[in-house]
Amino acid sequence: MLSQFTWKNGPELIPQHSIAKHRILQSYLAAYFQTLVGGQPRDEFKLTLVDGFAGGGLYYHEDTREIVEGSPFIFLRASKEADFYINQGRTKPVRLDISHFFVEAGRDAYKHLEKVLREAGYGSRLGTDIHLRHGKFELQANSIIDYIKKKSPRNGRSIFALDQFGYRAVPTSLIKRILDTLPGAEIILTFAVDSLLNYANEETFAARLQQLQLPDLLAGRTLREIKQSEKDWRLFIQSTLYASLVQQCGAKHYTPFFIRNTQGHGDYWLIHLSQHHRARDVMTDVHWKNQNYFIHYGGAGLNMFNMLGYDPKFDSLHRGQTELGFEFDPLAREASIRALSEQIPNLVYAHEEGLSYGVLYATTCNNSPASAEIYQEALERLAASGIVEIVGEDGTKRRAAKQIRASDQIIAPTQSRLFF
Repeated sequence: MLSQFTWKNGPELIPQHSIAKHRILQSYLAAYFQTLVGGQPRDEFKLTLVDGFAGGGLYYHEDTREIVEGSPFIFLRASKEADFYINQGRTKPVRLDISHFFVEAGRDAYKHLEKVLREAGYGSRLGTDIHLRHGKFELQANSIIDYIKKKSPRNGRSIFALDQFGYRAVPTSLIKRILDTLPGAEIILTFAVDSLLNYANEETFAARLQQLQLPDLLAGRTLREIKQSEKDWRLFIQSTLYASLVQQCGAKHYTPFFIRNTQGHGDYWLIHLSQHHRARDVMTDVHWKNQNYFIHYGGAGLNMFNMLGYDPKFDSLHRGQTELGFEFDPLAREASIRALSEQIPNLVYAHEEGLSYGVLYATTCNNSPASAEIYQEALERLAASGIVEIVGEDGTKRRAAKQIRASDQIIAPTQSRLFF
């Protein structure tokens, strides 16, 4: 089954948790353009946006029956808005050279997407900067990768939105190929973890792991043994699966996002994969700035169980916000600053020469819900308390969070004090 939608009879109904996913994509694209282009002086910015499971373009909201635009329109509008906002106030505009690939395997969905794009006025751009591909993403990927390499040979700058239905349509080897071949690529992947775990038995689960190219996930244990020995076997397998998945994909940096539907168990993960901690920080910032849509089930500091999430019943724009244990809100922010303030000194004191802020963030951020801004606020408090010193390359001591740079060295204070 390719998709839960067909578009055979026009737009399909879209559930609330999928709308939240679209908000995340929209927010991330806006932050991406602002971070990478922003106020930087440049003549041109090249980027390729790839929607590997594009769908039919339009939906009906499941509650209001209003028309909702799908991911292809989100990509196109994000590109147009970026062109407008980035070039405001510039005497010499930046030329945004953005290519779009929309891949769809379903025949009716593909035809509907082409139809609504033409109706929306994009017909003249089809075949120029908008490329429609009818087929499975896995089979179209190589030619798209080659296109990106030719367009951006130095970094292969691109964003792949891979909103698969299920968990088997994007092999880990394909993700690794994208990240290895295109160092500037970022991947936003959905993974229906419940589809993998529901009704799992020894035979089917082993076959599914083989399809995922993760045959050794259970380290020789049977599913029955895990169910009998682990208090929450689903959580145990999810944590093991997540760690193995990102390792097999070859991503240096990653941020998971856990989306729940109204029927109970978690529906799927939305995982951001990249090779640079700066890209990871942009996505983490999106978590904090869209706190109504994100839930974090791990700890506030380092070494958390890396699961974040959204539950539609807590969407204030949908049914009203309800208090949760740990949200991306001011309380969670303060908890994160406190936790980092306790944990960072142990890392600094373990190195006689200290360590740079850039190294600290890059080597620990995957295991924390904190953004770079929150790390810097924790360091500001530590410096103010005399627990660490933050020294710039010119010897200047940093005291304010906004002054901290990647090259700054974090060291034990000159008059050292005990810290436990």
